[in-house]
Amino acid sequence: MPAEASAPALIERGTPAFRRASLALFISSLVIFGNLYAIHPLLPLISAQYDVSTLQASNAFTLSSLTLGLSLLLHGPLSDAFGRRAPLIIGLAMTSLLTLGMAFISSFNALLWMRVAQGVALGVLPATAVAYLGDSMNRQALIGAVGLYIGGNTLGGAGGRVLGGFIADHLGLQMVFLILGAGSVVCALAVALLLPPAKAFRPQRLSLGGSLRTFASHLRNRALLPAYLVGGLGFMVFINLYTFITFRLSAAPWQLGASSLGLLFLTYMAGTFSASMSGRINPARAAQGMAVGVVIFMVGCLITLAEPLWLIITGLIFNAFGFFLTHSLANSWVNQHAAHGKASSASLYSVFYYLGAAIGIYYLAPFWRAAGWPAVVAGSLLVLVVSLALIFRLHRVRQHS
Repeated sequence: MPAEASAPALIERGTPAFRRASLALFISSLVIFGNLYAIHPLLPLISAQYDVSTLQASNAFTLSSLTLGLSLLLHGPLSDAFGRRAPLIIGLAMTSLLTLGMAFISSFNALLWMRVAQGVALGVLPATAVAYLGDSMNRQALIGAVGLYIGGNTLGGAGGRVLGGFIADHLGLQMVFLILGAGSVVCALAVALLLPPAKAFRPQRLSLGGSLRTFASHLRNRALLPAYLVGGLGFMVFINLYTFITFRLSAAPWQLGASSLGLLFLTYMAGTFSASMSGRINPARAAQGMAVGVVIFMVGCLITLAEPLWLIITGLIFNAFGFFLTHSLANSWVNQHAAHGKASSASLYSVFYYLGAAIGIYYLAPFWRAAGWPAVVAGSLLVLVVSLALIFRLHRVRQHS
């Protein structure tokens, strides 16, 4: 029998299977990123309710980002060995049950441990989603499905924050977990019913040594390591500026409640726009585009030093536009410059990205304690100057390649 006859039929755009798979991954994105980020505008409330410091309260968000990032080193190889669909559904189920469990605890330490475990469950989607699509769809269908999946990422992150803030203001912290967890259970069941098997999946032998050698080769690549650091350092500053801005604006003279703080995250939509724009930039000018994004980000940081709320929001819009422009270009750069093992290279970028989010709180906290928001901005600008130096190095690599 010829090879063509035995090859599995891939999903084509516009078919019922395409709609089912795309919808299932869109719903998965809402669940994963909604559960990860819903707690973000609630940190001042957590600090008050559990009588802990701002840094301790932020661990409820930071630790899940940390374990999510680290878990990608395991989820990727495990998915290559055992499949895409089953781990994804298990991850969604565990995420949902852990959120439900948070509604019934009274200890801050228990909350932290559950968020640690949840970070591991959350890591399943970033590790498997695009790989699932590659195993299931032809090239034309893949492009459309990935776009919908990324849209779900943004909507889940922003929507989770807005919804979490609104529920907390009107019904309290425990109801956030109860409603979010119950909704996530329903969504997980929908994904299990909708998601078709990945017909073209071929299991690979699980080899710890082989995976480590591949990761090491990427870290030695002069064109990749600076790009990993640009992504990690950018997210380290970007996400944690939002953390500290919630503490700043929940105090006098603004005294914003959880629902208003949640609405601040709608400024992420500027990042959705700049990320879509990044695809129009010539790959030969990607480094210059990254540098422009960082400069816009720096301008946004300076604008947030103002007192009027509308100017602070304007600064956050600049931040989101600049960061996501740089992030999208750095992500594409990694894909274009990985000589082999593109999936593991992309996973390594995500590891730096989420670890940056996790360690950024500990970097910026001393600035916050020393002199409040102006010091946080100063600390952020220092990191962004380092990012510009790394981007200049990438530009030099491009010139000599």
